[in-house]
Amino acid sequence: MKKDGYENMKVGLDVDGVLADVIQVWLSYNNQFRSAILKEEISEWDFWKRFHIDKFEFYKELSICWQSWKNIPATETNLAATTFELSQIGSVDIVTAREESTHPSVQNWLNSKNISYRNYVGVPEGPEKTKLDYDVFIDDSPINAKSMLDAGKHVILYTQPWNSKFNDPRAKRIFQLKEAIPIIKTLIQES
Repeated sequence: MKKDGYENMKVGLDVDGVLADVIQVWLSYNNQFRSAILKEEISEWDFWKRFHIDKFEFYKELSICWQSWKNIPATETNLAATTFELSQIGSVDIVTAREESTHPSVQNWLNSKNISYRNYVGVPEGPEKTKLDYDVFIDDSPINAKSMLDAGKHVILYTQPWNSKFNDPRAKRIFQLKEAIPIIKTLIQES
């Protein structure tokens, strides 16, 4: 996969739950109108069912949270340095599933955090990411991870409470984004 000294590993990097901790903002929003939920209580991807929240209402509320993109914290410190390093070993695109109206807010957030990436790719729903031409995905969704793995893609799973029960040994689990760097370097060497 080397091309003129540049490793051409194509990396699809997710936003919500990997770079942006938007669930924290949603929890604040939710807790104003419903019973309080803590992040640690979100132990499955479709947690809204357990709390009797309509799926479409939840996604609408996430979109509302993105309107205040300046208030959304990063999942960790040093994301600018880490994404820069990732972009030095592979071709990194932001690959995100969301309502189309939120794309400008997400791009503003990425720029404000100095996130390094080549292209911004939006799809309407997470499973559609699997159809895209990437060698490896960095994602937090166990549903997306299973779909990607079943399609023969490499998956690096960014640990969150909602994916803690996902135990497919084909996925490489990380707790910080910088842990993806040696994994991708190994994938490059093996290709």
